[in-house]
Amino acid sequence: QVQLVESGGDLVQPGGSLRLSCAASGISISMYVMNWYRQGPGKQRELVATITSGGSTNYPDSMKGRFTISRDIARNTVYLQMNSLKPEDTAVYYCNALKLLTSHWGQGTQVTVSS
Repeated sequence: QVQLVESGGDLVQPGGSLRLSCAASGISISMYVMNWYRQGPGKQRELVATITSGGSTNYPDSMKGRFTISRDIARNTVYLQMNSLKPEDTAVYYCNALKLLTSHWGQGTQVTVSS
C-alpha cells in the first residue's frame, strides 16, 4: 500500500521559513516524479515544485527563487524548503508521486503565513 505522509506545516510570520517533508512508503521515490502542490483558500491546486526520478528539479516561473525541492533517497523522503514566506503562500501543501499513469497523493499539511 502506497502512503505519502506530509509534515512540517505550521503557522509562520511573513518572511519566515519552513521545511516540509513527505515520507513515502510502498514506493521508491527514486523511481517516481515527485511533486509538491498547494491549494490556497478559494483557489485551484497549483504545482509548486518537481523533482524527477533522475534528480532534476523544476519550478513554475511563479515559484522560482523562494522554494527548493530536494530528496533523501535513503530516507525515501522528499522535502520542500520555503523561504521568505508571504501571506499568499498560505495553503494546504500536498505531496504527489507520479509514474506513467499512476498518481499518488498525500493528505496535505497546512501552512499559514500570518502576523
